[in-house]
Amino acid sequence: MTEVSNETRFLHAVQMGLGAWQWGDRVVWGYGQTHTDEDIRKAFDVSLSMGVRFVDTAEIYGSGYSERLLGQFLKDTEQPILIATKYFPWPWRFSKGFIPRALKGSLERLGVESVDLYQIHWSTPLMSPETMMEGMAECVKQGLTRTVGVSNFGQKTMIRAYTTLARYGIPLASNQVHYSLLNREVEKNGTLARCKELGIRLIAYSPLEQGLLTGKYSSENPPPGVRRSQYTELLKKLPPVLKLMQEIGLSHGDKTVSQVALNWLICKDALPIPGAKNATQAEQNAGGAGWQMTEDEVAKLDEATDHIREYATQ
Repeated sequence: MTEVSNETRFLHAVQMGLGAWQWGDRVVWGYGQTHTDEDIRKAFDVSLSMGVRFVDTAEIYGSGYSERLLGQFLKDTEQPILIATKYFPWPWRFSKGFIPRALKGSLERLGVESVDLYQIHWSTPLMSPETMMEGMAECVKQGLTRTVGVSNFGQKTMIRAYTTLARYGIPLASNQVHYSLLNREVEKNGTLARCKELGIRLIAYSPLEQGLLTGKYSSENPPPGVRRSQYTELLKKLPPVLKLMQEIGLSHGDKTVSQVALNWLICKDALPIPGAKNATQAEQNAGGAGWQMTEDEVAKLDEATDHIREYATQ
């Protein structure tokens, strides 16, 4: 692995983060029906009390409401928080100048002068990785962000981003991707290995596969809303995986299925950022860190989920 730069060292020291996608999102997560601002505040407070100090949000989450909520919480805490947010490449944002402008909007909603990590949410054919990174370099130059990351970038676009930033003397801090026991594409296509090689921190979103790896859903009791149709086939294959996870959890002081799922990612050198709608979920998530399953247990989970879905290669 490439030596980690001083700028990005803090990201490699973080074992667990808190994802804020659910904060204000009505379509996927039922904000206003399944959870309220008060519930989210309790999730934030519990996370902090259990040592989780890295919060990942985005300008698109809840149409900016996630950032505003986090900004309110930050005003009421004296504890140091690492803040990450993202730029969404809307089709009308086609030049690099839109990137620092968008970050200034995020900073206003967050009520801070700079963030620790600013990420491009998705790649887009309307703006090259090189142009995007030129805009991100300007954000660093203006002191609006401490480090730069990408999200949902494959190997090729990630390396183009890495190379462009290097010309400015800026390391690519992270690549945030979908990664869980039930979605191991970044392992199969080499993205995880390349991140390790280049010293890029892989941040895993949806690490609990939108609730499937908590043990509360089954074919008879599928998740609600848009998640129901998305996971029909996967739910049928889930019982033996959950049984193995329960066995592993019991051998580590009664850890839950979700804590085993999160710890597996930590063992893979990834940084999981599970979401939390309430205090109970936040407490569960935080318990995924601070311990480590054995190499043999990791290998058994690898084997159990190796062919649970088809993967594209690149």
